[in-house]
Amino acid sequence: MQREDVLGEALQLLELKGIAGTTLDMVAERVRYPLADLTRFWPDKDALVYDVLRHLSQQVDTWRRQLMLDEELSIEQKLLARYTALTECVSNQRYPGCLFVAACTFYPDPEHPTHQLAELQKRAAHDFTHELLTRLEVDDPAMVASQMELVLEGCLSRMLVNRSQSDVDTAQRLAEDILRLAQCRLGGALS
Repeated sequence: MQREDVLGEALQLLELKGIAGTTLDMVAERVRYPLADLTRFWPDKDALVYDVLRHLSQQVDTWRRQLMLDEELSIEQKLLARYTALTECVSNQRYPGCLFVAACTFYPDPEHPTHQLAELQKRAAHDFTHELLTRLEVDDPAMVASQMELVLEGCLSRMLVNRSQSDVDTAQRLAEDILRLAQCRLGGALS
């Protein structure tokens, strides 16, 4: 069993059961690996959750870098690609929500390392959106990036509750509208 395999399975389990509902025993059973061997690498659930979040963060960062370098997609398509990825998750019966926010709720101490991971991930998401909006030369890219990220966060939260593709569709349409309005403001159409 490879470390990445265990982390991937643990991630899916956290998405399904939540942080409070996931135990090391459940992870060991899911990966068919003895608990005693698993605890050599992750002595407790806290260590595993932190490692899963780091793993997820690395995956998301890699995905964003690849997306940024994809020359076949327009900037607009890159900005909306997260909704395509969420649609793929829903089609696979996965409802990721935002494990970073969930971890901050589960570990409320702002000094807990999960808060640092969450902050880095949220900043990286905003910076990704801001950079693309700057390339599009929209009016006030920082504000538009904040608006688009807020819509995405709302979508992720709703996915945890409703587990519905319609929330992803609604969020995508709202993000498209925000993008169009920002482009219209730049062109003076809303003056």
